[in-house]
Amino acid sequence: MRPPLAALPVLLALVAGLTVFAVGSDAERGVPEAVLSSQQHIAEDGAVALQGAVDQSVTDLRAAAADFGGSKSVPAEGMLTRLDRAYPKWRGTAVVDVSTGRLLASQGEAVPLGKVNLRGLPANPPPRLVRDDSGVTRLLVFATLSQGGRQELLVASQSLKLPGISVGRNHTLNVVDRDGATLTSAGPGSGTDRAKSLAGTAARAAQSRGPSETAAGGFDGPSGSLVRAADGNTRTAVGYAAVARGPAAKESPSSALGLTVVTTVRTERHEAGTGDLRLALLAAAVLLALAAGVTAALHLVVQRPVLRLRREALRLGSGDLTAPVRVARFGEPARVGAALEALRLQLRGRGGPSQETVAQPPAKGPVPRGTGKGPRRLGLRAVLVVCAFALLAWPASMLLTLGSTLPHPAAVVPRLISDDQRQRTETTADRLRRGINDGYADLAHLATVIDASRSKEARKVLDRSLEQHSRYRSLYIVDGAGKILVRAGGEPRTPKKVRIRPGVRQTNTSGTEPVLAAVAAQPVKGASARSGHRYVVGEFKVQYLTGILNRPGLGSVWLVDSAHRVIASNKGFVAFGRVSDGRLRARMKAVRTTKGSAELLLGRRDPAVAAVAPFNEKRGVAGALGWKVASIKPVFWIGLPEYEAQRRIMLVGLLGLTTGALCLGWLYLVVVRPLREVAQGAEALAAGDRRTVLYPRYHDEVGSVARSLELIRQRLPRTDAPPAPGSPDGAHTPSTSPSGPGPRS
Repeated sequence: MRPPLAALPVLLALVAGLTVFAVGSDAERGVPEAVLSSQQHIAEDGAVALQGAVDQSVTDLRAAAADFGGSKSVPAEGMLTRLDRAYPKWRGTAVVDVSTGRLLASQGEAVPLGKVNLRGLPANPPPRLVRDDSGVTRLLVFATLSQGGRQELLVASQSLKLPGISVGRNHTLNVVDRDGATLTSAGPGSGTDRAKSLAGTAARAAQSRGPSETAAGGFDGPSGSLVRAADGNTRTAVGYAAVARGPAAKESPSSALGLTVVTTVRTERHEAGTGDLRLALLAAAVLLALAAGVTAALHLVVQRPVLRLRREALRLGSGDLTAPVRVARFGEPARVGAALEALRLQLRGRGGPSQETVAQPPAKGPVPRGTGKGPRRLGLRAVLVVCAFALLAWPASMLLTLGSTLPHPAAVVPRLISDDQRQRTETTADRLRRGINDGYADLAHLATVIDASRSKEARKVLDRSLEQHSRYRSLYIVDGAGKILVRAGGEPRTPKKVRIRPGVRQTNTSGTEPVLAAVAAQPVKGASARSGHRYVVGEFKVQYLTGILNRPGLGSVWLVDSAHRVIASNKGFVAFGRVSDGRLRARMKAVRTTKGSAELLLGRRDPAVAAVAPFNEKRGVAGALGWKVASIKPVFWIGLPEYEAQRRIMLVGLLGLTTGALCLGWLYLVVVRPLREVAQGAEALAAGDRRTVLYPRYHDEVGSVARSLELIRQRLPRTDAPPAPGSPDGAHTPSTSPSGPGPRS
């Protein structure tokens, strides 16, 4: 019984010390952690978008080269025309003879081929960054194809930029190479020498770090944040993320470029301290006083009586019956002590409660102590309950203090947090829109190279496209009536009348899984007007949409259709259900423009930052869907200093509650409950029960009392033995001496 009583004051003293440290010190000064983590996540979003754009360009060009090589011989000019029609994102394209290095055809902007040794390149070489004669950085993408018995190289050139990354009024975005040179930038002041120097410092920091622990959603490269001093009372928060590996275990094509995305924002320095030293000292002093009082009460009421009871039981068990038993005044020790005194009298042959007195109790008068028939009094359980309530008062007061000192969200949440939430939500919406548009572009390209009349070759092309692009669940070709001619992947779910309508459409509004289909027309020469077209149809995976929504630090994110039915979510969802937060639903109904918005949603219990970003109708076929991306993030967990102080108060309160519950529960299970069983057994033994064996539950002080009672039981006379001859009162003669040293055999 000593360990829980010793652990209780020690642990409570540690909690008191932690209270002074956690509640009394300032949670944070300078730039809030919420701002730094937000900049890191914005940089990660930029790295994911840049990585996806580069890898998509490489995949598209290599897929086109495979399709051209698998079809009949296509002239170089015809290949580039088809590429430009399906993928207008490239500024310039070219076809080069690998063996001679001769330029066969080119379209668009002049591709800086002189910056690369084309004759020494391997098959399907990785992309490269080159500077043209005007000093502008261009991204070159390569793909090898075999046609007409010769090796040719497709080369596409495009600008290096961050696709779809929203930049706020105070933000800057820079893309830096491995040497620290800025390749492209956006935002106010991003082209200054100071901004470029800061971006280079962040890029070098990214090269010295391992993979980020917070990165998710297809990004696993190094990322982090920095703080740099600014003019006056402002600071510059920097977030960086390096484009490293892709979502798969193998290296992605973009990982060899050594790019780092850096974002910076100027914010005011957080001067106000969040600690309350007076509250911390007062709380620690109250806890220490409660610990001392509870420990003293348990020592006087529990430990000392039980230890004294153990000594008395050992004395009687060893045969010393001379002195009366010192009976405690309270609880189970008093009950066991009274039973021991009755047993001592029985062993000495001076009467005491017996089985006959229990069977025929007196009609009036007090019931003898030790018989177990008296009124139940308060025991040690009541003492533990009182101590528990005393210790519970401290964490309860801390939580009440927490409720009374909660900061007002409008006063402590900076506008920058809402702006970052809106920017990241817009970035996510743009990534979804671009992914859907790229899917439609893939189908448009397939429509130019695939021949459904040759079903075997067409099936190979569809299988290869399904393997290269993880966004589709099924690909198939239909005729003018919507009948499937060639299919690859899962079972089609798009109705026939939708299969012959070019564009991107949501084909259902109910069911267990949303269906998004993209349709590209394929003219057939020499056919009638009714059946003069065939169509390439691709159905998107819901998992592909959900993967784009899965971004760290963005909170709960939903993709909803034009009627605000849920299409996908990063937190689990029911298809075509409602967004769970009513405030966000009202916000989505209020947003009727193509621009995103964000605001602080105030609530009595859970204030949050919410943002809504619709698809832009002017950018690609996906804009016609009318979809929106909505996100919401509770402000209590975004790393603001004021809320950090509240979490520290909650932490010490829960630690105090856990410490008291642990020690008092330990004492109840090890001491109080076994002692109650021993008290019942002792009273039954004193009342005449000689048959029930008393077993100790634990080998401790209470167990020692139980063992001594068992020795006493074995020395008592058996009540079922026949009366001894010549006994005038019919008393039973014990088979062993009352003071014998051990049990009878």
